[in-house]
Amino acid sequence: MLTHVPSQLPEVYRNLSSDELDERILRAKQQLGTDLVILGHHYQRDDVIQYADFRGDSLKLARIGAQQRDAKYIVFCGVHFMAETADTLAAEGQTVILPDMRAGCSMADMADIEDVEEAWEILQEQFGDTIIPVTYVNSTAAIKAFVGRHGGTTCTSSNAKQVLEWAFSRKKRILFLPDQHLGRNTAYAMGIPLEQMIIWNPGTGQPEDVKGDLQEVRMILWKGHCSVHQKFTPEQVHSVRERDPQMKVIVHPECSFEVVQLADFAGSTEYIIKTVSSAPAGSRWAVGTEVNLVQRLAQEHPDQHIVLLSTTMCPCLTMNRIDRPHLLWALESITEGHPINVITVDDETKYWSKVALDRMLAV
Repeated sequence: MLTHVPSQLPEVYRNLSSDELDERILRAKQQLGTDLVILGHHYQRDDVIQYADFRGDSLKLARIGAQQRDAKYIVFCGVHFMAETADTLAAEGQTVILPDMRAGCSMADMADIEDVEEAWEILQEQFGDTIIPVTYVNSTAAIKAFVGRHGGTTCTSSNAKQVLEWAFSRKKRILFLPDQHLGRNTAYAMGIPLEQMIIWNPGTGQPEDVKGDLQEVRMILWKGHCSVHQKFTPEQVHSVRERDPQMKVIVHPECSFEVVQLADFAGSTEYIIKTVSSAPAGSRWAVGTEVNLVQRLAQEHPDQHIVLLSTTMCPCLTMNRIDRPHLLWALESITEGHPINVITVDDETKYWSKVALDRMLAV
């Protein structure tokens, strides 16, 4: 699905000073004008997101990019699956570029299409035609297309509840990809007991965490997780409460079930931003999500006390591969007429991915 797979960042870009990087990025942006739109994910580092024309979560940014009809080039400062979604939704004539091809997503990579297809066959034999697949948008285009072909849809952390309600109105069971935690936390909040959930382990081709009768299973959770949100623990929540009983704990639903149950609030990135931003002065927050976002919230709301739930840094390491040298390289490759790191989703995958996304938007 990729074209123009690049060599490493040219050495010339590694040796530029901070001032030179800023000057040349601004010059390239000015030169490209409305032909260019730069999208920056919330988890992106500050020195990069300052150049974003829009910031947001992955799906929001992909939709915004497609709406910029004058923009011939969409430079996505995020990770690989986000750029794939942007290309899936892009208008005719738009080119999507990822500044560094190494910016992947470990969670998305945990659901390999061959493993999913094999699991689907086994599950169909086990449960018959009672399963509908749902994938978190934090997944590859191939997985989105699989879901689209099999009557399923995508979801975000914001609309997961509505999507699961839609899915359960059609089939008894849901195969939820690729993040087990978002699936478990959402279904439990809807009243589905843990005894009616199992984990599918693609490594063994077998279910795990079976607590009851398999025929009563409602949620089949893919054994995947976010490497950042996995680092938050119940012990950290207890420690925060012991140190500061006034501190409110707010976490992302990609965190483990135990952490979400202990938190005061849990919700999507946008939910976290809105909740903290609208809180009164003097509010005290421990936030369980990516560190760049938490630090940005603290800087933008100095009248509140905002800290990371963990005492150790929790950056999205692959997202942080996108830096100013790579951004400049991407921009200057456009101005020089030979864009690098172009993301291209093939037509069939794009079609079925869009089917899955459109079903979600209809919900």
